[in-house]
This record gives sequence, structure tokens and C-alpha cells, in this order.
Amino acid sequence: MPPPNVSRMSRTLVLLVVIVAAFYLALCLALLVFQRALIYYPQPRHIDSPGSLLTLTVADAQLNITVRPHEGPNALIYFGGNAEDVSRNLPGFSQAFPDYALYLMHYRSYGGSSGSPSEEAIVGDAMALFDQVRATHTHVAVVGRSLGSGVAVRLASQRAVARLVLITPYDSLEELAVRQFRLFPVHWLLKDRFQSWRYAPLITVPTRLIVAEHDEVVPRVSSERLLSHFKPGVATLQVLPGTGHNSIGEIPEYLQQLKQGL
Repeated sequence: MPPPNVSRMSRTLVLLVVIVAAFYLALCLALLVFQRALIYYPQPRHIDSPGSLLTLTVADAQLNITVRPHEGPNALIYFGGNAEDVSRNLPGFSQAFPDYALYLMHYRSYGGSSGSPSEEAIVGDAMALFDQVRATHTHVAVVGRSLGSGVAVRLASQRAVARLVLITPYDSLEELAVRQFRLFPVHWLLKDRFQSWRYAPLITVPTRLIVAEHDEVVPRVSSERLLSHFKPGVATLQVLPGTGHNSIGEIPEYLQQLKQGL
């Protein structure tokens, strides 16, 4: 029979292990339940001038699209980052792309759009928007930034886009989540994976990847890994020096690179 002190130590150790395990499982459960609150940060719509808003009705939501109408064959569809008010791009895009109709999509719960965001819902909305735009414009370029790069890649793999531009793109959101939450079984818990690498080989239109030299959110290796999944000759990668993930759009070269990509 073990001494009383040893028995007490053993019981204390077992209790400690149980508490730690329960706490870890509680964190895993919280990550499972609240993970989309860590991915999507809905923003209000800043620009709300007459004629700048289109409402797109889908099966279970109404989406707000910030627009600059323009007749002719050319159109540009833009999918923004996870904490971006896409309407703020309207003035700069209007000057940079005078010959394009502009469609900047506010994800579900962003910019007054209804519904709850998820990967499949957003991708479905993107397809619906493209189909509507393509009905009146024959040359539809697609631009996706950060989170939106995953949306743009999936769209371009399934629709006849004319050009594709990806800004600060990742190989997969799952990969970034694994890096961020190393202690958790992210592969089992994650619902929205945005695995762009799966869809890149299906894309055949000219594609430009624009990355920030000092991107603190999406490592360069992730963008380069995505580049490697495109078929030879389809995609090119351009690094904008002196920029970070959130500051990449603040330099003149940003819009210049977008124009070259279109």
C-alpha cells in the first residue's frame, strides 16, 4: 500500500491532468463553435451615394453590391478581405479603370447585406453575381484580395472569366489557420478551408498574383506555393516592395499592377 503522501500526490496529478484536458477540450469546442467570428469581420458600407448600389437577391439573402455602371464589354468584379469595406475602393478603381463597369461585392452581413458568411455561401453568391454581370458584359475580369482571393480562384475555376488578379493570396486558409493555432487540431475543426490550391490547376486565363514584400498575415511561401499549382505559363507573381498586408493598396504601384493584370 503506497504511503498517504504518495497517494495524495497521485490523486492531485490525475486531477490536474483532468482539469487541463477539460480546459483544452473546452477551447477546442469554442474554436469549433465560434471559428467564423475569427474569420469574418463584417464592415459597414462607407460609400452610399445614389446609383452606387445594386441589390442582388439570392435564395436566402440579399446582397449589396457597390457599383459604378458603365456600358460596354468590360466589367470588373472585386472580392475583398475579411475586414474590408469594399466600397472604399470605388473612387480609386473608377479613376484607374474608366472603361470598366465595377461590381464590388459586400459579403453576407457586410455593408448591409443580409445572411451569415461562410465559404460555400460566399462562393455561391460570387457565382450568382458573375452570371448576372456576364449577361451584359462579355469581358469580365475578377480581382480578389486576401480572403477574397480564395473566392476569386474558385469562381475562375468554374466560370469563363477574362482575367484574374489575386492580391496577397494564400495557398489555403486552412494552412494559415494551422500556423496560427498550432496547438489545436485545426484540420478536424475548420469548416471554411478556402483551399485555393485545389482550384488553381483548373484555371486557364492569364492570372497575376500581387504580394506584399513584408506581408505579416500571408507568408510569401504561401503565395509562392499557390503559384506553383497553376499550369505553366498561366500565372505570374509580382512583389510590391516596402508594403505589408494591409498597406499594399496605399502605393501608386498597386493600381498600376492591377491595370497590367487586366
